[in-house]
Amino acid sequence: MLERLAGHEYYCFLDGFSRYFQIPIAPEDQEKTTFTYPYRTFTYKRMPFGLCNAPATFQRCMTAIFHELIEDSMEVFMENFFDFGSSFDHFLKNLEKMLKRCEETNLVLNWEKCHFMVKEGIILGHKVSGSGIEVDKEKIEAISKLPYLMNVKAIRSFLEHVSFCRRFIKDFSQIAHLMTQLLVKDAPLNFSEEYIQAFDTLKRELTQAPIMIKPDWSLPFEIMCDTSDYAIRAILGQRIDKHFKPIYYASKTMNEVQEKYTTTEKELLAVLFAFDKFHQYLVLSNTIVFTDHSALRYLFTKQDAKPCLIRWILLLQEFDIEIHDKKGAKNLAVDHLS
Repeated sequence: MLERLAGHEYYCFLDGFSRYFQIPIAPEDQEKTTFTYPYRTFTYKRMPFGLCNAPATFQRCMTAIFHELIEDSMEVFMENFFDFGSSFDHFLKNLEKMLKRCEETNLVLNWEKCHFMVKEGIILGHKVSGSGIEVDKEKIEAISKLPYLMNVKAIRSFLEHVSFCRRFIKDFSQIAHLMTQLLVKDAPLNFSEEYIQAFDTLKRELTQAPIMIKPDWSLPFEIMCDTSDYAIRAILGQRIDKHFKPIYYASKTMNEVQEKYTTTEKELLAVLFAFDKFHQYLVLSNTIVFTDHSALRYLFTKQDAKPCLIRWILLLQEFDIEIHDKKGAKNLAVDHLS
């Protein structure tokens, strides 16, 4: 949804009024919402908050109302409606269609929370504009001012908050590796110089997070993979005007078994991780993989490889893949922390 919204000239952010209460409950089902009060009982005539199926029902209702407009001229997330257009006239036409549909279905909007004709806005915790997707500065302002964390609860809370923006942070798992080790049960709380450096690096990477572009489905995707002794890293992007632009950063730490893999196995594991993580982008698309391990080019034609390598190669057969060699010294985006 964020990538479909990014890259447009004008936006309109609308908010539904009283959300669930706009959906009436069938008379024969109203008794199922009965609740007691001194001397009498009450039932709801409108769908109340708190029902386990209420969010899914409401989202399904909104999708049904705007079914032919979604992904074309607008997006819907619960009671939030996002309209967009590539030009002023195009935007007005899209907005007219959406408002007519609201009138036809008696869908009421909250005027105080509606914003028209803006060029950027906050959506689902991210800033979306014509340039692409950025980190919401308000979300990271509190993080940038945090003092050093000296207990497990604070460290866990910090990592959960930072993980929300991990797609913007290059080599997130490798940077946060030392901090995650402090969360292991019965692990000693050793707040070393490396811990302080990792903490400062995460805060700095958040405040300097790059703008992510929206994918162009007419261009091939490029993946840069790399591994270290305990982490796997991958970057998804596209080359625009001969410059590589990132779409998504992904990383993970390896378990004890994976850390004992050979170099070839680790490099192929990184490729497998990248295609699993970015599957929704890469299926039916041409993909170029850059790696500093040239042996991967020959694994796809080798008949007597290890069984695990053959199994991983079979998992990659559904993709259109080209593997290019790139020396680690030139593959700075994913190799600088190795």
